[in-house]
Amino acid sequence: MTRKMIKNNMIDIVDAKFITSAPNVASAPESEVQNEVVFMARSNVGKSSLLNALTNHKGLAKVSSTPGKTKLINYFDVTFMDRENSEKSIVKFVDLPGFGYAKVAKSVKHGWEKNLTDYISQREQIKLFIHLIDCRHPHLDIDTDVNDFLQNNCGESQYILQIFTKIDKLNQKEQSALRREFPHAMMVSSSKKRGMQKAIKVIYDILHEKIDED
Repeated sequence: MTRKMIKNNMIDIVDAKFITSAPNVASAPESEVQNEVVFMARSNVGKSSLLNALTNHKGLAKVSSTPGKTKLINYFDVTFMDRENSEKSIVKFVDLPGFGYAKVAKSVKHGWEKNLTDYISQREQIKLFIHLIDCRHPHLDIDTDVNDFLQNNCGESQYILQIFTKIDKLNQKEQSALRREFPHAMMVSSSKKRGMQKAIKVIYDILHEKIDED
């Protein structure tokens, strides 16, 4: 699905704060609003770093050197501002535990991943699924499986956005090849703050239905 940004006004994230954690979809916060943006990725893709870079909040999401350490679904209230009219809107960023950890015991891994699949397929408050992929490894089976699962479980009012992380690790030729292969995906670098403003604008537009689809 192609998404075209309609307005050119400046959109910023002006505040972000941790709200709560939940072990599964049954414990997720009650809400009647479809305003959740889910961030999902396998280990070491840079999910926490991206959350911190988008919100300009270094300590919002904890960056761990131990894959699989976080097993809870973490919720953050994030305030967007439309600089054109100073209008603010609060949405929820949802940090899902990473998937595909080899070091996690099989029994733990099965229950853990079941919680994630249940959450993805049952949580009606989700508006946008953001699937993060390491740009240096764009064809891993696990990411293909996750993308297929999202495509098969995404509701009519939900959206999927692929974002390739660590784009600064590729040279210009490699970046161009990746863009040609994935023309609807976004490319970002959290460490270099590349692509952050564009990502914020696209997320905002999807949440507020300010997009064209074809």
